[in-house]
Amino acid sequence: MKFANEHEVQLMLEDLKEQVCQANLDLVKHGLVTLTWGNASGISEDRQHVVIKASGVAYDDMQPRHMVVVDLDGNVVEGQLRPSSDTPTHVLLYSNFKTIGGITHTHSRFATVFAQARLEIPCLGTTHADHFYGAIPVTRPLSEEEVTEAYEVNTGQVIVERFAELAPVAMPAVLVAGHAPFAWGPTVAKSVENAVALEAVAEMALGVRQLVAEPIPLESYVLDKHFLRKHGPDAYYGQTPEK
Repeated sequence: MKFANEHEVQLMLEDLKEQVCQANLDLVKHGLVTLTWGNASGISEDRQHVVIKASGVAYDDMQPRHMVVVDLDGNVVEGQLRPSSDTPTHVLLYSNFKTIGGITHTHSRFATVFAQARLEIPCLGTTHADHFYGAIPVTRPLSEEEVTEAYEVNTGQVIVERFAELAPVAMPAVLVAGHAPFAWGPTVAKSVENAVALEAVAEMALGVRQLVAEPIPLESYVLDKHFLRKHGPDAYYGQTPEK
């Protein structure tokens, strides 16, 4: 999408700042954030700019003016504060996953338990299947060199590597081994929704593993039915948007 002039671009960015600020506040509302451990970002409609929260800003004080605008090289183009330290990861994901419009990174309790255990979250039931098409994948660990040289960039790289044969639209989440989850969606608000769903299914999966040593994965035909009725070409879940 192209914009006619700088005024239109600025209006777009101001609107995106509002959306990204609200998304970050929603992380607190949904109980996904401890202290300042988390961030949400959104990419502009022309995919030229990313808006992300400033590093270390307390959620109690957060306002749209605390959002920072960066370009796709991670350079700050607007804002007086330093962007989140995870900005290089977000930017790299936007550059590689062309269908996503928002990213949420948290250290939510149950999803992070699986990330630290370096285990994928198995699809055990229809709640999971409604949001994620299969088990939530986990990345390989970063090497010492990858951590030392460009940690945040390489965090994005191992995610992209893990998705070599996965579709980000069908699997809008990942666990970074030893770290924590990332979720995404077509908008920043949808990425928060997927982060909420991720935490819920992680808690359910952990509970099932406490009851059953080797849980039975959901049957593939049930997975197909639940995911595709919400996300497939003939989806019929929910209401048809008004024209």
